[in-house]
Amino acid sequence: MILKTLCLPLLITLISLSTCFGSYREDPFHIDFPEGHAYRRPTAYHPYFRTFGVSNQRNNNNPNPANLFNYNNEIWSRLDRARAPVTPKVVNVDDFGAKANGRDDSQAFKKAWKYACSSSQGAILVVPKNKIYRLKPIDFSGPCKSALVLKIYGTIKATVDHSDYKNGRRWLYFDNVQNLRVEGGGVINGNGRTWWQKSCKINKALAVTFYECSNLRVAGLRIKNAQQMHLTFQKCVNVKAYNLFVIAPGNSPNTDGIHVTETQNINIKNCVIRTGDDCISIVSGSKNVRATGITCGPGHGISIGSLGAGNSAAYVSNVIVNKATLSGTTNGVRIKTWQGGSGYAKNIKFQNIVMHNVSNPIIIDQNYCDQQKPCSKQVSAVQVSNVLYQNIRGTSASNVALKLDCSQSFPCRGIFLQDVALRPQQQQEEDIAEASCANVRLSYRGNVSPPCSSS
Repeated sequence: MILKTLCLPLLITLISLSTCFGSYREDPFHIDFPEGHAYRRPTAYHPYFRTFGVSNQRNNNNPNPANLFNYNNEIWSRLDRARAPVTPKVVNVDDFGAKANGRDDSQAFKKAWKYACSSSQGAILVVPKNKIYRLKPIDFSGPCKSALVLKIYGTIKATVDHSDYKNGRRWLYFDNVQNLRVEGGGVINGNGRTWWQKSCKINKALAVTFYECSNLRVAGLRIKNAQQMHLTFQKCVNVKAYNLFVIAPGNSPNTDGIHVTETQNINIKNCVIRTGDDCISIVSGSKNVRATGITCGPGHGISIGSLGAGNSAAYVSNVIVNKATLSGTTNGVRIKTWQGGSGYAKNIKFQNIVMHNVSNPIIIDQNYCDQQKPCSKQVSAVQVSNVLYQNIRGTSASNVALKLDCSQSFPCRGIFLQDVALRPQQQQEEDIAEASCANVRLSYRGNVSPPCSSS
């Protein structure tokens, strides 16, 4: 009876634990970043006898129970210390010679980065507030020994001497860094006015570039007046770009807000982008791109492309643009491809979008030609397919609110319009916006205005 009394609760406990742990299934597709603390790699602890240098051989010369009790206490004390969280190093650029006095602080930033990157316990690299640090082009290279947080509280401002830009016209360049967070609420100022006066689309100057980085979070920053492109993600994996304020004058040339190239698994969320070019541009090699809660304008809208320039192959897939507001932009949501290219742009959703006085609110242009002389007619093209436009409403600054200009050789396929309502900005009685559609296989769902007269 006593045995039953003791074993029954134990049996129930074991069954409960088995049920709890057996029912748990981790989502294999979930990718997240730790919040509030520097990332720490999990530590694999070996058996404590070997880990802490204590022999696991029996000590026949010391059988005293009191000594054994003290010995066990020492083991548990060491284990507790080992389990304590590792505090990341706090590295201040001022401690490495940064002066914020109007002169170049690049060397101090390089030294601070090198020290922080070499820390095996994690590091927080701090750019203090209420100061303006001037930097020449600088590479922040990895891999680092552990996770790193760059806290920009103050302002980083570019120098204006164009001769400083010798490495492909890049300014702040983060290369091959894993588990990096860049945040802090500060300002990155590209000081780009002298670049705009000598604007050229060849060898664009890039303000902030992340190249071959993974598990990256860029959040809560103000990026302004870039030399040309503001923020570029190239060949990156697992990226979060949140709560960014990207601004430049509407007449500043080639100042794309966020440029995504050859990057996979990127989430752009709650960003305000007001520039002189595309608010967001997504080009070849990009896959699994989500942009949510975007405020765009002025600028050239949200673009996929251009793709296929110079008879090249281009591939973009699995793109979702959701909950965006565009105001006064020269395009709305756009897919643009050159004649002569190859590859595809497929599985794309534009949904829940509001347009205010936008020219070309919805446009697919497979005859894109951004050069002075006319482009020659070519047969091959980037295939555009499986594109959904859903719940898109607002006003058009152009008479043609819907333009689907597709390739005769490679028509657009699987284009769906659902609950689209676009009207002229200066609407008179009985005025409706126009649609122009060529070489497109189109389906309607719900109410669509304006509809294509031919497809």
